[in-house]
Amino acid sequence: MADPKVCVSLEATTVKEVMDEAARANLAGADIIEIRFDRLYLIKPQATITEGEEGERISYTPPAVEWATREFESINVETSIESFKEGIPLPVIFTVRPVRDGGFFIGTEEQRLEILSTAIASGVSWVDLETSIEEKAREGLLEAAKAADCQVIASTHDQSMPSAAEIADLVRSQKDLGDIIKFCGKVSNHQDALQIVKASQDLVDEEVLFSLMGLGNGGDWARIHAPVLNQTLVFATMLNEFRLNEKGLVNVNDLRDAWTLLDY
Repeated sequence: MADPKVCVSLEATTVKEVMDEAARANLAGADIIEIRFDRLYLIKPQATITEGEEGERISYTPPAVEWATREFESINVETSIESFKEGIPLPVIFTVRPVRDGGFFIGTEEQRLEILSTAIASGVSWVDLETSIEEKAREGLLEAAKAADCQVIASTHDQSMPSAAEIADLVRSQKDLGDIIKFCGKVSNHQDALQIVKASQDLVDEEVLFSLMGLGNGGDWARIHAPVLNQTLVFATMLNEFRLNEKGLVNVNDLRDAWTLLDY
């Protein structure tokens, strides 16, 4: 049975919030923190409070894709990264997710790659390099990461859910693109969710480290059962909202509790 590491992916949209959320994630049992640097360009709106039929207070915040954004120049990249280095004791996965892969980065691809280069040079523990990055540019970042002793997550993001065989073949074909191969697809039904589980089972005896997950109802199955699916890294969240599982996400405390309950 594998002993996967738990990475808490932060939802914060300011440097201070990143530091606060990282501290809480550390206390909650995270092994690794993922800083979503692209989220720093989002402006989180105030929640709208309404009253339900029985007088209860209902809070609503629109999805992040509808939030306003900051100007690119408003974020000092070097200063922000230095703050993270000084204030976060856990290993960090540094991610700047582009819109094409479900992220929020507002600048150009050249600007995004420059931020990734700056993070690698700063001595960050891990960097997420999407497989969608242009080949020559990605090779340059891989070389820089190797020179800096920075480990690489090679991530692929799909708005659909391939078959289990296709996912397993994808992971095998990408094994030289990073230290851990990550795949995240969109779950539309429970049959989709099973593809992640089956792909993990197909890869159990392979000499490749992987992290497979889905977004949508049932996407949390592979996270909850990661230890018996030979997953290397499991992504969790500090969110604790109603019906979180319908997004395919799992709270880090709930994940740890589930593993204890299931004797993982």
